[in-house]
Amino acid sequence: MNKPLSASAGKVQEALSAGGYPCRVLEMEKSTRSAAEAAQAVGCHIGQIVKSLVFKGKKTKKAYLVVASGANRVNVKKLSETAEEPMQMADADFVRKTTGFAVGGVPPLGHETPLETFIDADLFKHETLWAAAGTPNALFRLTPADLKAMTGGRVVALS
Repeated sequence: MNKPLSASAGKVQEALSAGGYPCRVLEMEKSTRSAAEAAQAVGCHIGQIVKSLVFKGKKTKKAYLVVASGANRVNVKKLSETAEEPMQMADADFVRKTTGFAVGGVPPLGHETPLETFIDADLFKHETLWAAAGTPNALFRLTPADLKAMTGGRVVALS
């Protein structure tokens, strides 16, 4: 018998099911907090890991979601130009307030507040991706097309 999902992972599974996505949340024994840990846990390339990062507009204080390849660092200057305002990484309290999830487990969907989203174009180099699912040890498998559909994000070059 399968162990029930934790509350946060269950919230992500509910969002996936409500959106019509056949993805299944997996809670792992190992940590998947970092892209390297996540890739090791599921046996994929680090570039297939979807990092969900929350940035904050310096002028508007608006939250932005950036879903980036685990192999890349987000170029904050490029992101600021794309968003048309200076950006900074959001702190843990802001992330939890706007998404409903803690840093290290932020999924690309199911947030408390709808977030304008930017998708790293490099994620489209892969057929299969893995994204955080609400906790630092939960993931789900998806495609780049799923990611685009579930976030409504704009595909941009961010590295």
